[in-house]
Amino acid sequence: MSTASVSVRPGTVLADLLPASRVRDIALVVGGATLTGLAAQIAVPVPGSPVPVTGQTFAALLVGTALGARLGFLSLAVYALAGAAGVPWFANGTSGAFGASFGYVLGMLLAATVVGALARRGADRSVLRTAGAMALGSALIYAVGVPYLALSTGMSFGAAVAAGLTPFLIGDALKAVLAMGLLPAAWKLAGRS
Repeated sequence: MSTASVSVRPGTVLADLLPASRVRDIALVVGGATLTGLAAQIAVPVPGSPVPVTGQTFAALLVGTALGARLGFLSLAVYALAGAAGVPWFANGTSGAFGASFGYVLGMLLAATVVGALARRGADRSVLRTAGAMALGSALIYAVGVPYLALSTGMSFGAAVAAGLTPFLIGDALKAVLAMGLLPAAWKLAGRS
């Protein structure tokens, strides 16, 4: 079977272009968790917010999209559980399950699963579909992260939105634009090899 036929077959994600094996799956899960942890170290503080702008949301959405729902979920579960257990790979080298931004990590787990399921339906093959998948994934991250931020800090929901959502919208739009270029381009590249 040629790579070109694999790239257009329904139900295929980028990870499926590699030969299937348990070793591949483990490597992809650990690699996705590690990529997310490394991307979390790209952190810029936001004045007035306990949540920094990081690369981890972008990584989590890419991991979910590239690996599919099952491996994307497992990857982010490894990331979340290892960070909760003390691996210092959350934003700014932190760890633990009770920080103000841990809800975003939980939201990333959900988002990676959903965008992975959408990718199996071809949501990563075109610019517009990728934009929709990234927007939905980001919304899911905020749907979990913002209420968790409010509960963990005692902020009102409105204050949590102002501190944990509004300052991040422009950055999320830029991350979506980057994904809109990367994912369809990866499929085009795979189809040519």
